Amino acid sequence: MAQTLKFGNKTWATKVGSTLAYNDENGNYKPLPFAFTRSTSATRVNKEGLIEVVTNDRPRIDYTDTSDGVLLLEKAATNLITYSQDFSNSSWTKSNSTVTSGFTSPDGTTNAFKLIESTSSTTEHRVYVTMTTAVSTYSVRAKKAERNWIYIVAGGKGAYFNLENGIIGASNTTANIKALSNGWYECSILTAVLNGSTANIMVAKGDGLEVYTGDGTSGVYIYGAQLEVGNVASSYIPTQGSAVTRVAETATGAGNSEVFSDSQGVLFANIAANQETNSTNARINIHNGSATEMVRLGYTTSQNQIIAVIVANGGVQAAPSTIVSNITLYNKCAIKYKANDFALWVNGFEVGTDSSGTTPSGLNELSFEKHDGVEDFYGKTKEIGYYNTILTDLELETLTSYRSWTSMVNELNLNIIYNG
Repeated sequence: MAQTLKFGNKTWATKVGSTLAYNDENGNYKPLPFAFTRSTSATRVNKEGLIEVVTNDRPRIDYTDTSDGVLLLEKAATNLITYSQDFSNSSWTKSNSTVTSGFTSPDGTTNAFKLIESTSSTTEHRVYVTMTTAVSTYSVRAKKAERNWIYIVAGGKGAYFNLENGIIGASNTTANIKALSNGWYECSILTAVLNGSTANIMVAKGDGLEVYTGDGTSGVYIYGAQLEVGNVASSYIPTQGSAVTRVAETATGAGNSEVFSDSQGVLFANIAANQETNSTNARINIHNGSATEMVRLGYTTSQNQIIAVIVANGGVQAAPSTIVSNITLYNKCAIKYKANDFALWVNGFEVGTDSSGTTPSGLNELSFEKHDGVEDFYGKTKEIGYYNTILTDLELETLTSYRSWTSMVNELNLNIIYNG
């Protein structure tokens, strides 16, 4: 059993324009990099848990939800808030509140603000921006001060967030909270902000309690507001006077004809999608530069569906698929291929087989796309592995399983609830 290509699994090597895959067949490490492009800067969460700007064309290894790191790939997004960090700017209207600067933010510098409630008892203590275009996702980074709760609402959709323990309170929309460093949280909601709507950040005294008599000194810390199109909050895009776009990124071209076998093999991936439903198929794909010969794993446009597809001589030979609970959690997937012997394994189980078909030829490249710049894979990749021989069922079960309860909890970033 020879694993001729490895990528990730805690081992990362990146530079401008590429990120490294490698093989260790016969103990011989051979560089097999993915060519990487992104013509703008972007942000990631680094090993220290801080938001960090990454320059053009440099791959992002992100540590938001794992100490192992993942390759983060995202489609294009625009932050339409023109002053995402400077809440003192006049574009942010203060209502029964004030803001003060000079607090340590999630990027480790003193550029966060404190939103302080007034002594009013008649209405909300808030800052807000008025939008001139339609958006659908609103995210804010926040940290508790004297108050533990924050209420984020835009276009009539909102949610309360507990900044003490990272839970979501009352909500009339899809809401998410994600822990950052030093007590900061990323709070996001799915909304429907139209022209003339306001996007609000409010201090709250408790769950569902944003109207109360303030004391004139208490508040919460805020940083990094983002309004964007799409139904998921993407990585933070800083702005300083105008809307800013982070362009889509690509990773293509790892491997060569010596790495991949035409007659048999296994493609393995430990991956998580950025959202549960994709507008197009998303592929991790071995191919020969065309659509006629392929081995691929990825997601379809159906919610939470994982699929494997084998194409030979221009025809689909096998296409086993399965529905998982949530593709935004990490799923360990493997496709085995050999003539008349195809199988898809996900999280320790064989979930689809096909006993009729031929194998592709001329395989020489692994890409996070179809082969021609479409159906790109956007998500988080912990690991990719390729084997140039098929594996036994026991080996495939082991490869795609979590080794222990602790391993599963850590890899999926789960919260453990103890009974008793």
